[in-house]
Amino acid sequence: MEKSPGKTIIAVFISGRGSNLKSLIKHSKKKNSLFKIDLVISNNINVKGLQIAKKFKIKNYYVKYSNKRIFESRVLKLLNKNKIDLICLAGFMKILSRKFIKKYSKPIINIHPSLLPKYKGLNTHSRAIKNKDKYSGATVHIVNEKLDSGKIIIQEKVKILKSDEEKTLKKKVQKIEHRIYPKAVIKLFTNY
Repeated sequence: MEKSPGKTIIAVFISGRGSNLKSLIKHSKKKNSLFKIDLVISNNINVKGLQIAKKFKIKNYYVKYSNKRIFESRVLKLLNKNKIDLICLAGFMKILSRKFIKKYSKPIINIHPSLLPKYKGLNTHSRAIKNKDKYSGATVHIVNEKLDSGKIIIQEKVKILKSDEEKTLKKKVQKIEHRIYPKAVIKLFTNY
């Protein structure tokens, strides 16, 4: 995939506390980092993720989500104005429309807390435990029109112990997420 000369300029979309955002920021601040986070967009106003963006002096916006069309139109303007090369969805709890994905012609990636194609959508940890799966994990994939169905960039698994509950499994999977999301961004623009 082609990228503009210099660093890949990223926008991160969030809906909550921003733990993956924090991980991406940490990696972007490393010497010789290949990417820079220039913009954080949230559909919720009072979330920790926006405070993290402010702390790191990253442009951040709350964009009200009462109407998908208006939300997406406002967001597209922000993306174009800031010359964004890549969107990273990080705990963004809304589904982008087919029209938005087409209009924004650059890559959009998402991190999902399961070993896709297993457990698309919500409640992934409880579903994995209920089905007595031996492993769970996290997946970073390209966003397309179908929910959690795009091409997989990177995936890592973790063992589900008999003692695991939803909370403990979520914690283990999040550790993986924080490790693989920055790797996926780099992989996307280097040897993907």
